[in-house]
Amino acid sequence: MRSSHFSSVDDVQSNEIAAETEAKYGDGYQWTALSVTTVGALLASIQGSALLIALPNIMAELHASFFSIMWILLGYLLILTVLTPIVGRLADMWGRKRLYNSGFIVFTIGSLISGLAQPQFHGTDLILGRVVQGLGAALLVTNSTVIVTDAFRKGDVGLGLGVNQIAGAAGFLIGPVVGGLLTEWSWRWVFLFNVPIGLFGVIWGIWRLREPVRPLEHQHIDWFGCVTLALGLAGILLALSMLAFPMLPIPVTVAILVIGIVSLVLFVAIEPFIKEPIVQLRLFRSRLFALANLSGLLNGVARGAVLFLLIFFLQGPYGKDPLTTGLMLAPFGLAFMAIGPVSGRLSDHIGSRLLAPIGLVISSIGLLGLTTIDQSTPFWELTLFMALMGGGSGFFVSPNTNAIM
Repeated sequence: MRSSHFSSVDDVQSNEIAAETEAKYGDGYQWTALSVTTVGALLASIQGSALLIALPNIMAELHASFFSIMWILLGYLLILTVLTPIVGRLADMWGRKRLYNSGFIVFTIGSLISGLAQPQFHGTDLILGRVVQGLGAALLVTNSTVIVTDAFRKGDVGLGLGVNQIAGAAGFLIGPVVGGLLTEWSWRWVFLFNVPIGLFGVIWGIWRLREPVRPLEHQHIDWFGCVTLALGLAGILLALSMLAFPMLPIPVTVAILVIGIVSLVLFVAIEPFIKEPIVQLRLFRSRLFALANLSGLLNGVARGAVLFLLIFFLQGPYGKDPLTTGLMLAPFGLAFMAIGPVSGRLSDHIGSRLLAPIGLVISSIGLLGLTTIDQSTPFWELTLFMALMGGGSGFFVSPNTNAIM
């Protein structure tokens, strides 16, 4: 009864926000907002998949160690993960439009730093550029879904999220091809390619994006929550990465893990007593909210790890060049792009309870099939498994995100 009451109140508030937005900015603003967030989704997704294609060439030209290559990936992911909840809180205080547009600027600067990396630094300057990109991505990713949710009325949110998901899938689909083409010329253009897209996103966002929800006034930053959450997430993620790829002495890795765990325990213990917390932990009392976030985490871990390994498998044992590898990954992105909007629209009408589990089952079948491949596996079989994984993820992501929002 309690969660039902909250749900009905949230539904009314969602419709009021969308109605006020339409009245103030004119009917159709939701599509304008969606177009702006689509540019951000394309920017982030193209970069991610294009970079993976270019990693072997980057390693060779910059004389970078495997340690540096791992940090080119980890630096970005750590910053993105740690800052996402903090940026979400800052967006409530300072405005989503302002932070989202700042994300374009920061991501573009990070791309320039990365694209101009020099061999004498052995990848250190590229790691710095990726960290800056991670900050920009946190500003974009955190605000993108909320901007779409604010702009669409209740009952149409799934459609908006599904279309936004097309952009992410299209970016992933285009990314390996773009990365393969650009890497044939120079891996640097994998990063420099982002600059015109980022500049267009800044101009388009400043011109067209609005602030339908008034930023909170007289609010304060929860510095205790920021520090403990950042230390906790960074410590645990860093320690797990060091265990998977040993780069530090074991005692140091264990110490980092302990710091991370203690910081998260302090965060969970004290945050409920903070007047203006960085994260409202009471939200996790909702079983739907908690399980939907957990499912999203597990699905992301499975999908991201497999795609990373597939790229090295196709360029290694399977013996393909970067461009061919990018083209061979197309079945995943195509299936993801085809199914996402359909499942998003369905979730507006029948909810996520049925759709999300179906998507996870389909993904699991594809993942199970990929455990059987080797260098002699025919491409049609790889295509089938990748399409199942991509289609299942597309079936899952939009309904799951709709349920969370």
